[in-house]
Amino acid sequence: MNAPREKSQPRWTRRKDARPEEIIAAALELFVERGYASTRLDDVAARAGVSKGTLYLYFENKEDLFKAVVRGNVLPVLQHGELLVENFSGSSADLVRQLVLGWWELTGSTKVAGIPKLIIAEAGNFPDLARFYHDEVILRALSMFRRVLRRGVEAGEFREVGVDNLVHVALAPLVMLAVWRHSFACCSREQPEPENYLESYLDMLLHSLRNPQPTEKKHARKKK
Repeated sequence: MNAPREKSQPRWTRRKDARPEEIIAAALELFVERGYASTRLDDVAARAGVSKGTLYLYFENKEDLFKAVVRGNVLPVLQHGELLVENFSGSSADLVRQLVLGWWELTGSTKVAGIPKLIIAEAGNFPDLARFYHDEVILRALSMFRRVLRRGVEAGEFREVGVDNLVHVALAPLVMLAVWRHSFACCSREQPEPENYLESYLDMLLHSLRNPQPTEKKHARKKK
């Protein structure tokens, strides 16, 4: 007599320890694909391979799940950047380059880059989510990049600039690249190649920040 075959167990039974991560991964995909308002928890549960009841064991509601998506995917990248800034011993220009290219590798080239577009599109209807993202992501990113700019100015690598204003100008092209890839990229014939876009951005930013050499300053005075 053949031994009874084991019934295949549901995914959430087989992978109990992975449940929150699988739910967060599924939620990220759906939030980016459909937006916050149109994402249903039933669909998140189905894509994660869990029951809706299981989802509620880990997340109180959709807002709680969205915050977990941001904290699980965006904040670790910010922490990585902050540690780089803290321990970097090279030039500030090289630090800017590493931060920008690292952002692209870890965030910009992934589904996570769709979150800024979601926030911009739905901030009016969900101001609490916008405030959460502003306080936990935007302020932290601005603080990190502001620190890098001041580092360069204090070392004499960068010219004297209004750091508090420039930091917004410096980060705006990166936000635009992320938003473009998750909006107009589907229909634009002039879609920017991300690697070339970032090289052009870095070239423009770093040249605008470069502190002129003394000979250049002297030449500039003679012209006047």
